[in-house]
Formats: sequence, structure tokens, C-alpha cells
Amino acid sequence: MTSLAAELSRIAGEAFAAEGLAESFGRVAASDRPDLAQFQCNGALAAAKAAKANPRAIAEKIAVRLKAEPIFAKVEIAGPGFLNLNLADAALSARAAALATDDTLGAPGTGTGKTVVIDFGGPNVAKPMHVGHLRSSIIGDCLQRLYRANGWKVVSDVHLGDWGLQMGQLISEVEIEGVAPVYFDPNVVGPYSDDSPVSMDDLEILYPRASAACKADPARLEAARRATVDLQAGRAGYRALWRHFVKVSERGLEREFAALGVKFDLWNGESSVDALIPPMLDDLKTRGLAEISEGALVVPVAREDDKKPMPPLILVKSEGGVLYGTTDLATVIERVRNYDPTLILYVVDHRQHGHFEQVFRAAARGDLSGKAQLEHVGYGTMNGTDGKPFKTRAGGVMKLHDLIAMAKTEAEKRLGEQGIGADFSAEERSEIARKVGIATIKFADLSNHRTTDYIFDLERFSKFEGKTGPYLQYAAVRVQSMLRKAKEQGASIGIPSVHSAEERRLILQLLSLGDMLAAAEDKRAPNMLCEYAFELAQNFSRFYNEHHVLSEPDPALRAARLGLCALVLAALTWVLDLLGIEVPERM
Repeated sequence: MTSLAAELSRIAGEAFAAEGLAESFGRVAASDRPDLAQFQCNGALAAAKAAKANPRAIAEKIAVRLKAEPIFAKVEIAGPGFLNLNLADAALSARAAALATDDTLGAPGTGTGKTVVIDFGGPNVAKPMHVGHLRSSIIGDCLQRLYRANGWKVVSDVHLGDWGLQMGQLISEVEIEGVAPVYFDPNVVGPYSDDSPVSMDDLEILYPRASAACKADPARLEAARRATVDLQAGRAGYRALWRHFVKVSERGLEREFAALGVKFDLWNGESSVDALIPPMLDDLKTRGLAEISEGALVVPVAREDDKKPMPPLILVKSEGGVLYGTTDLATVIERVRNYDPTLILYVVDHRQHGHFEQVFRAAARGDLSGKAQLEHVGYGTMNGTDGKPFKTRAGGVMKLHDLIAMAKTEAEKRLGEQGIGADFSAEERSEIARKVGIATIKFADLSNHRTTDYIFDLERFSKFEGKTGPYLQYAAVRVQSMLRKAKEQGASIGIPSVHSAEERRLILQLLSLGDMLAAAEDKRAPNMLCEYAFELAQNFSRFYNEHHVLSEPDPALRAARLGLCALVLAALTWVLDLLGIEVPERM
């Protein structure tokens, strides 16, 4: 259904057009001063400038026309020509009734006929996921849910780090350990065993050891570089060993992402585009876009208007290895070729902005991105209560698994404090604690604008009061419980309508859901979903505190209020689902 703001803009636009002015001046938006009006139109000021006329005089003419429209209960002029607008309760009730029958709850359909590829998660093979992967995973998952809700075809890609120097470091470390000599025998080209010679536990020991050795010993680092080049060149034993690394790692990563409720359409890695790299390099060289600089093959991407130096994108190092900038560029080609996207989003730490600027410029120079807009969706740092990047109490990097376990333990504590679930089975209490723990983590992250650093305070964000995930879960469960009781009592759930200021406020917010979803998409801003859900829960609480619902003696009014409760529940649970937050059946 058309959003309320869009419908009002159409009506106001027609009023401007009737006065010989552009319809675009009729844009209507929610009022900046809800104490004065529900909506506002400021177009008279811009129209007056274009027409060289008095803005208030134009506003008066528009006001006369709008007052003739039955949808408006109030049309007032403020200041030099601002139009303040209130809607008739009958119009709001009619829109609420239509929303209650709309399966999409007014989703804007901004992505109809368009495809977006969202690159997020991005863990490295052979390394366990830690809190540093959390923001990309949570923000990226929320965006893919949001874009799907808005009608986009979404292709999400985990884009594993599986093709760089860390692979060479691991391969050379396995050789040094002597645990799988057959993979290093140049006279053996396969077939190799389907069973991996190393487990994920082994990799968690081998990789840090190899990394430290390479930092301490130049000769050891050179051996890792040679192994990387040989791997990328196709050496059979190295490729077989690398496939074991990937397979073992993916099993662990799938478990970690499943614990967060995050899914991907593609489990591709940097290696997925290996076959595309040679023809891409040949093409760039043939067209004179790639050149040799200090022994490396690069694409210059500096521009005359750059305010600071922009180094070239290195495609092939002097020793012959490719970098992740090379694979990122080839991945653009692959995604354009396979999905013809309108948009490709890279949900990666904002500290990588310089890298993506190089890749995007190189793609533009080579005309590799087709119609796709390439965008880096950066984010800030998750910090501890000391203001520093979040770590374990011992000062090490915290594994994601451990963070989730901490959140669940804290949730169990909070549920006990609230007396929730004392008579539930142990299995149900555990499942509720899991959902509350995940909600704690996700809402703490997503409620902050993604570009900012934020403090993760587990004690504060796990509370059932204030702006937290558990508070919103509990609010939704309360509405669920009320509607269950209504069903048990045989009460009718009717069509929502306006009978009070609290109902009017709730319905106005429900009717703004589509516009909020469009704005959150446009700004790539999950925090807008959090704000909406919190405000909706608060508005419902005000409504519930002021009105009888199940105890309302008037059957028609009771049915209308239950209909409003059902619509609030549908909107609240849907927005929470977009945030990746599950609502328990009961609490």
C-alpha cells in the first residue's frame, strides 16, 4: 500500500500544481514538532523563491485547497509559510484497517526488480570467529533482511578469507611440523585422502605459531610467501591441503553463524575467482590500465582532485603473488556477470575504507562494475566498559562462542531475577535464555549508528528495562499473552480504529512503518529499526496503561482495541525479526 506520507504528498502536490507551481513543492513529512501538528509541508517557501512571490501568500492559497480535502482535520499556517497538518480520525482509522490486511505491513517495495549483493561476515579460514567478526555479521544480516523486506532480490556472500598469505603461513607450518609429508612430496600429485590431516583445534594452534614465527624470522616469512605463490599457481599437494583447511574451517564457521541466526546465500571465498584473475590481468594490461611499478603490477587510481595521496591498487606483487585487492576486483566481475546487481554493499570495518576506495576506482577505470553501485558500509568498534576494544578479562581476543555463552548466562540470571520461567521446563528456560542472550548482543550493537564506536556493557544491555533487546522481547510476549487470553475467552479481534489520543499515536506510528523501512534502507541504518521498535513498545505501554482492553465492557470497542494490539504485535515482531531477534512464545 502507498505510504501515508506519499499519499499526503500527492494531495499537497496537486494543490501546488493547481496554483501553477511544481508538484514537488508538495512534499509532506512527519512534523518536527509533533506537539504542534502530525505532519508538515514546507514547500511554500521554496515555491515562493522560484515564483518570486510571498511565501505566506502561497501557503494561504494551498491551505484553502487542503482544507477542502476530507482527509485533513486541521490545516494551519505557521511562521513565514509552513503548513501544519493533522488528519481526521476517520482517515487514520481507514488507513489502519487497510494496514491490518496488508501482509507486507506497508513495506515500501523500493527494491522491486532490483538485485543487491551484500558482502559481510568475512572470517578467515583456519581462525575461530571472535568479537571482531560480530559487527559485520550482525549489521550485514540485518541489512539483508531489510532489503528483502523492501522487495529486493538479495544475494548475501560470506566472502571467506582463504587465499592470502595466511594460507602460505599455515602450509609451511604443517610442513615444518612434518604431520603430512605426502602433501609436500613433489613426486605425488594425488589422489589425496578425503580425511584432513589437521583438525580445527590443530589450526587454532598452528596459525598463531606460524604468524608469530613469520614476524620474528624473515627467512620463515619468505618460506610462507613462496608457499602462497605455489598454492595460487596450482601446486597439487598445496591445493589439496588448502581444501582441507577450508572444509574443516567451514564446519566451525557454520556453527558459529547458526548460533547468531545468520545465514548466507553464498559461501564463496577469495579463491572462488582464481580462474578469473589471469584474463582480468591480461585485459587490464592490454587496455593500458595496468602497469609495472617497482616490479609489481598495479592499477593507478589517483585523481587530480584528491586531497591526499592515493596509492595504486597492487594486483600482482613482485614475487608473483596476488593480494586481496586483486581478488576483490575479480569478485566484482564475478558478481556482475552472475547476478547483474544494481548495488553491491561491503559491510566491513571502516578502517578498510581506503582499500575499498582503491578497488572501486580500479573497477570504474576498467568499466568492470556494469550498472552496479559499489558501496563500503563501514562501521565502528565494539569496545568494553574501559573504552578499549572488547577483550577477555585476561586481555586476549574473545571468541564469539564465549561471548554468546556469556550473554546466555547473564540472560539466565536476569530471567531468575524477574521470576520468569520458574515453572517452565529446563529445556524451555534454556531456549528462552538463548534467545534473550542473542537479543542482548544484537540490540546492543544495532541500536547504535553503525559508524560509531560503542560500549558493550553486558549488564546494562541484558536488563528488561530501558532500550534493550530483552525489554522489547518482553513487550512482544506481553501482547502475545493478551491475545491468547482473548482467544481463550472467545473475544473478537476487530478492525483497529481511533478513539483516543493514545490510539491515535499508535496508529500514526504504525502507518509510518513503510517510510521508516525506506529510510533505513537508504541510510543503511539498522539503528532506525531499533528506534522504531522501542518507540512502538513505549507507545503501546502508554495505550495499555490508559485503556481497558480485555476488561472493556463495550464489545465493539474491545474488538477494535484487540485489533490494534494484534497490529502492534505484527509490526513489533516483524521489526525485531529484521533485527535478527526472536520472540519467545512466553516469558
